[in-house]
This record gives sequence, structure tokens and C-alpha cells, in this order.
Amino acid sequence: MQKTMTVLLSGGYLFFALALAALFWRAEAGWGAGAAVLVGALGLAFSVHNMIARGSSLSDLRKELASLRDAHGLLTDQLEETQAAIEILSDSLHRETEAKAEALTHEVRLLESLVTKLGDTLDEELAAVQTRASQAPASAYAPTYAPRDHQATLLMHTVREALSENRVDLYLQPVVNLPQRRTMYYESYTRLRDESGRVMMPAEYLTAAETGGMISSIDNMLLLRCVQIVRRLSKAERKIGIFCNVSLASLGDETFFPQFLEFLTQHRDLAGSLIFELGQESFEMRGAVETRNMARLAELGFRFSIDKVTALDFDFTDLARSEVKFVKVSAEVLLTQLLDDHARSMVPALKDLHHADYAALTRRHGIELVAEKIEHERQVVDILDLEVGFGQGRLFGEPRAIRDSVLADAPPVVATPEGAPVAGPVIRKPNWRRVSR
Repeated sequence: MQKTMTVLLSGGYLFFALALAALFWRAEAGWGAGAAVLVGALGLAFSVHNMIARGSSLSDLRKELASLRDAHGLLTDQLEETQAAIEILSDSLHRETEAKAEALTHEVRLLESLVTKLGDTLDEELAAVQTRASQAPASAYAPTYAPRDHQATLLMHTVREALSENRVDLYLQPVVNLPQRRTMYYESYTRLRDESGRVMMPAEYLTAAETGGMISSIDNMLLLRCVQIVRRLSKAERKIGIFCNVSLASLGDETFFPQFLEFLTQHRDLAGSLIFELGQESFEMRGAVETRNMARLAELGFRFSIDKVTALDFDFTDLARSEVKFVKVSAEVLLTQLLDDHARSMVPALKDLHHADYAALTRRHGIELVAEKIEHERQVVDILDLEVGFGQGRLFGEPRAIRDSVLADAPPVVATPEGAPVAGPVIRKPNWRRVSR
């Protein structure tokens, strides 16, 4: 466009100069005067053109300077917005760091109270044993009672030391959806290790723990571990829930449950990922205190699961009212009671119910059926015929443990009122290994 304008102006200047020279020539001024006028007119025209061009250049320069000023102003605004965003992010990170530190401090304090309670329970048990031993004749207790009490006391001492020295492992077993077999949840278990590193199975220490009143402490230690692993899975953007066992002792402990509830209130964002599980017998034996405390957990958004099922004749209205969302039944019980006509006749609610409709019945009450302890593919075929939505068992994966010996970060250490070191809970990188359930 600019080149075309230059050509047109140049042609106009030339035409003007020729016209002026022709005018002087026609006025009989002669060829010399015409040539002089032509040269002068051309010079004058090009001088005027240069002036116009310089004026145009100055105008363009002013426009460029104005554009640069506008760009500088825009860049300044963006820098100010960026600085404000950085300050907001810095404040957010600072608040998040303080929140995490406060949460960790609370977990450590909760752990302290667990170990202290274990110590008090053990001291009471030792005092009771010593009192009975001093008051009873030696001949009456020497062959039977004393050794049994001594063994239980030693076992409780081993449990207490395992907790105080952080020798508690979290075991997870996958719960898969059927028929896709994709892991949707994990079942959590606790395993204790004695001072030699030997893994203690629940069948070995649960009876002594129940007798000594330590079940609630073990349950709450499991809760801490479950919170850790859920946090880690959430950080990795894996939306997987954890079944966490809880006992009637924990639900009915009016001294400790308020702390338990306070801890869960601070972690209520995990309500969709933590599912508290108790046995069918325990659920049916719950009293007013346990029912009220379950309702308080439900108000926070936490759900429940029933396992150790021996009979399928549930009161589904009661389950739904108690926020029970899962019922776990072993494959053997499930197939026996639903497919065996004699077994079905022993359960009033199943007499007129087709076996394939039981899972649909539970879903109508908002409850999912989980077939557990599945070990063979043949069982899967029959379970799929029952339209069960979830499965669990060694066929889909055995329980796996996080090994403390290869965890990268060392836990913080605090002192309990008794002076025993307690390892605080931390989230650390797991290394899975296959173990027996």
C-alpha cells in the first residue's frame, strides 16, 4: 500500500513539474527557462514530499510510542496480578503447612493417650494378678491359674511394647468389583510384631487384648494407619475406600470415644473413603451408647459395614437406618444359604425369595453385598449368578503389608507421661510384600 502511494505521488509531482515547464515554454520563455522551471518544480515537489514523509514518520513513531506505553502498562498490571497471586499462594501454603503440622501433633497426642491407656490397663491387670496370687493358696493356683494369668500378662506386655515402639503394620487386601475385578476398596488389618520381629496374628493376641481391655486402643491405632494410607491415596488421586475394623469396646468407651470423635471431625473430609466395619454379632449386641455413637459418626458422613455374617436374615430397615452400606458374607455362607434349599428354609426371610434376588433386595435398601473369602474360580461363577457386586479373597489378592524397615522417613518421637518413647504416625513410601492372611 505504501509503495503504491509513493508511485502515485511521484507521478503527480512529475506531472505538476511538466505542466509548469510547458506553461513557461508556451509563454515563449524558451527551452532554457522551461528546463529550469522543470528542474525547480521537481525539486520543490520532492522537498514537499520529504516534508510530508517526515511528518508521516513522526506520526507513526508517535503511534508506536503510544503502543509501547500501552504494552508497558499492560505488563505492569500483569506483574502486579502475578505478585498478588504469588502472595495468595504463599499464604495458602503457609496455612496448609500449619494445618498439617497441627493434624500431625493431634495424631501424636492421640497415640500418646492410646499407649497411656494400655499402660494403665496393664498395671491394673498386674495388680489384680498379684492380689489374687497373694490371697489364694499356692496349691489352688499353682498348677492352673497362675501360669495362665502369667502368660496373658506377658502377652499384654508384648502388645503394649509393640504399640509404644511403633511395631504395628497395616495390612491391606483388595476388594474388587464384579465381574470386572477392578480394585475399588481395601480391607485393612493390623499385625503386631514382637521384639524379635515375629509377626503376631490376631488369633494370637486378640483374646488377651479383649481380656485386658485393649481392643479399643488397637482399633484406634488401626484408624491412624488407615487415615495415613487414605491420605496417601488421595494425594496420588486414587479414589479408593478403606474398610477399617471397629469394636463395640471402641464405640462404647465414653472416656475415649470423644477423642476418637474429635479426631474424625478434623478428618471428616475422609468420610467418603473410610468405612467402619464390625461383626454381625457385635452389631446386633450394640446397646444405647454404641447406637448413639454410631449415629454421631454417621452425622459426620462416615458409613458402616457388617462382616462375620452367619445368617442372611437381616433387618434391612435397621441396617439402612444405621448407615450400613455394605454387608460382607463369606462365599461359603452365601452359596450355602442362597442355593441350598434346606438352608434357605431355615431363614424365614428367604423362604419365598429367589436366590438371584437377594443382592437386588439389599440394593433396594442402599446396601451392597460383598462376597469375601473367595479362593476358587468356580465360586466366582456361582457368585456372579447371584448378581453380587463385589468380591474379596485370595483369588483377587492376599493381604499385603507396609514394611517399616524400608520406609524412607523416620517418625517423630515424643515422650509419654510414663517416659516411654512413642513413634508418631507419618505417611511414608510403602513397599508391598505378599503375606499370608
